[in-house]
Amino acid sequence: MKRTSIFLALFALLLSFGASAQTREIYTNPAFATLAKSHKTLAILPFEATIGLRPNQQKNLTPERIKEMEKNEGLAVQSALQTYFLKVSSKDDFTVSFQDAATTNAMLMKNNITAENIKSFTPAELSKVLGVDGVITGTFSTDKPMSDGASLALGLVVGFYGATNSGKTAINIYDGTSGELLWKYEKSLSRGLGSDTNTIITTIMRKASKKFPYAKLNS
Repeated sequence: MKRTSIFLALFALLLSFGASAQTREIYTNPAFATLAKSHKTLAILPFEATIGLRPNQQKNLTPERIKEMEKNEGLAVQSALQTYFLKVSSKDDFTVSFQDAATTNAMLMKNNITAENIKSFTPAELSKVLGVDGVITGTFSTDKPMSDGASLALGLVVGFYGATNSGKTAINIYDGTSGELLWKYEKSLSRGLGSDTNTIITTIMRKASKKFPYAKLNS
C-alpha cells in the first residue's frame, strides 16, 4: 500500500512537471538587450495562415480558393497586429515604431517577394529589403476563417459560423542584422479569445504585453 502511494505521488509530480513545461509560451533571447539596443523600427510581415477544413467543407472549395483564403487570413492577422501596436503606441508604451503594413507589403511586391517564396529569404534579407531593424513574423491556424470578409462570404458556402474552438498562433521577432530569433510567443486559440481576427490578436497581445521586449516597462 505504501509503495502504491509513493508511486502515485511520483507519477503526479512528473505530470505536474510536464504540464508546467507545456504552459511555457514565451521565449526571449538572453542577448536581446545587446542585439536590439539600436532598434528603432520593426516591420510586421503577413502571417502564414492555415485553416483546418473538414472534408465536407474542402469539397466545396478548390485548392486555389483555399490558398487565397489562407493568404487573406494572413494579411488580416498582419493588419490586426499593426492595429494593436498603433493603439498602444499612441500611449507611447513602446521603444520602437512599426512600419505601416501597406508600405511593407508594397515593398515586398516591388522586390518580387510573395507568400509562395518568402520562406526562401532570411529575416536579415527581409529586414534589408524593408529598411527596418527587425521583422515580426508568425503563424496562425484555426478551424475556420477569422477575418470578417472571408467568414461572411464562405459561411454561405461551407458553413463557417460560430466561434473558433481550436487553433494556435505564434509570433516571432527577428533581429535584422544577425537574423537571430529575439522573441517568440505561442498561444493556443480557444472560444474565450473571441471569434474575429482583431479580437483574438488584441486578447493575445494583452496577455503577452508584460513580456513584450520592446515595452517601456521592460526597458
